[in-house]
Amino acid sequence: MLTLAVFVSGRGSNLRAILESPKLKELVQVKVVVGDKSFCPAFDIAKNFSIPVFSVGKKEGFKSFDELKLILKDLGINFIVLAGFLKLIPTDFVKSFANRIINIHPALLPSFGGEGMYGMNVHKAVFESSAQVSGASVHFVDETYDTGRIIAQRCVDISDVKSPEEIAERVLSIEHQLLPDVLEKIALGKVFVDNFRVRVET
Repeated sequence: MLTLAVFVSGRGSNLRAILESPKLKELVQVKVVVGDKSFCPAFDIAKNFSIPVFSVGKKEGFKSFDELKLILKDLGINFIVLAGFLKLIPTDFVKSFANRIINIHPALLPSFGGEGMYGMNVHKAVFESSAQVSGASVHFVDETYDTGRIIAQRCVDISDVKSPEEIAERVLSIEHQLLPDVLEKIALGKVFVDNFRVRVET
């Protein structure tokens, strides 16, 4: 069983996709949800599933990443999913969970990634580039934004869109399919890092 911490900053639609995925019911358990705010809508989803929530950061009443590391250890967390989490994870925390933190990004990396490239910022940049396809990427997390090794990607046609919002809608539907698919592969031991390249068994 893959025991997960899911890090969130917003609505939590990818958290919901994980929790409601039939294929993950016997493979994955979300044991804690972590946010970078005192409240975000994703916390309500967690509470509806009786999942504890924590806020991490430097504000009063928030946990530090060092404190969070101990909490995750006590909970037996063996994998972390960044599902719309906007803050950069500290280097020592990343090293503590090497190849055990993944992120879902709403574009086809390595394009349209990096600091500040999240949410509608991404879709606006994709729209203004006149790209004909977009999609979502799931990648391992390293010490910088969106540069970890890519595990899986899925494309969507955007050749007929009229706005960044249309791109966002199409990409989000892809995200909700891709993230559970990747977690299923990880839980089944079918994701490997060989010679700096990720290999996923079918």
